[in-house]
Amino acid sequence: MKIGFIQTSPTFGQVEHNVSRALDVIDSIETDLVVLPELFSTGYLFPNRRSLSELAEPVPDGPTCQKMSQAARSTGTAIVFGIAEKSGDKLFNSAVYVNPSGECSTYRKLHLFGSEKSYFNRGDLPLKVYDLGEYKLGIMICFDWIFPEVCRILALKGAHIVCHPSNLVTQYCQEAMRTRSIENRIFTVTANRIGSDSTGDKTVDFTGCSQIVGVDGKVLARAGESNESSCVLDVDMALAESKYFTEENDIFVDRRPEFYRGIISA
Repeated sequence: MKIGFIQTSPTFGQVEHNVSRALDVIDSIETDLVVLPELFSTGYLFPNRRSLSELAEPVPDGPTCQKMSQAARSTGTAIVFGIAEKSGDKLFNSAVYVNPSGECSTYRKLHLFGSEKSYFNRGDLPLKVYDLGEYKLGIMICFDWIFPEVCRILALKGAHIVCHPSNLVTQYCQEAMRTRSIENRIFTVTANRIGSDSTGDKTVDFTGCSQIVGVDGKVLARAGESNESSCVLDVDMALAESKYFTEENDIFVDRRPEFYRGIISA
């Protein structure tokens, strides 16, 4: 299966421009699955909730989802992308999975980072996996990486690959995602952005280095820190079927969940 990422530098608030540029790249590559960054269409640093509300869109009926759905159908590509979602009076930092038939599924970020707490509502949907041909796909967003429970649950639900739209501001995540892949024997695709966003006296710089990691934790591809780019790799997704770390150790069979109950204590 061919999997890939697109590393972008969105212009804050210029939704049509940002989406159009991403669609041009999607049209130019040949892949079964491609992952775009968190909030790729709007940019990241909102000055307030009102600004977010003005840029957020309904899913799947908003223009960005409709354009991505059409692109998925016309190219036969599955697409995962980050979006500011408006649902009633709530605003979510969401990711949408569009399958090659153009059908949309939504994940809402569970773990909000920094100032996101000031204007986004916390995610309220359960962690799910979705069909990707004969394999299964899971989704997490940016700061979810620091909570290993997210990847573990998705892997236990059958995910062979976890797609990770991100707007990362540190370099810790890229290395941590190698561990997420090893401890679950899954592929992971982190699609990060580059550039910066500013509002008032605050500026946030993004770290790039989007990457694809194999089930053994090896970085199969990694972008640079400051350039827009795309990457597609042909991987053997069946490698994620086996959970054997050694001949004697199946990392799922060897689990002892009866001793883990404290991890979900309030």
